Amino acid sequence: MSLPAYPTVSPDPGVQRRVLSETAELMVVSFRFETGAEGKLHRHPHVQSTYVASGRFRFFRDGVAHELAPGDSLVIPGNIEHGCQCLEAGELIDCFTPRRDDFLAVQTS
Repeated sequence: MSLPAYPTVSPDPGVQRRVLSETAELMVVSFRFETGAEGKLHRHPHVQSTYVASGRFRFFRDGVAHELAPGDSLVIPGNIEHGCQCLEAGELIDCFTPRRDDFLAVQTS
C-alpha cells in the first residue's frame, strides 16, 4: 500500500506547509518558517497542537504571548485567535482534530 504524496505549499511569505498524514479525525502537518516569517492571527474550529521541532517562535494565543523553543509544545483550543512569529528559522509539527479539509484543497506552489 502506498501512502499519498502531499504537495508543499506557501500559505504566507517565508512559510512552507506540507501535510504529513491525515484521516478524517486527525491531521499532522509540517510548517517550515524562515526567520521573521509570520503565521498571521486567525481562528478555526479545529483543536490544534503545535510542537517545535527546531527554531524559536513567539506564539500568540487569545492575546497572550508564549515563547517556544525546540521540544516545547502548545495546545490551541478551537475558535481561539492565534498566530506566531518566527524568531529563528525552524519547523513546527502541528496536529489538528478534526482534519483541516481546507489544507487538502490547495494546489502545489
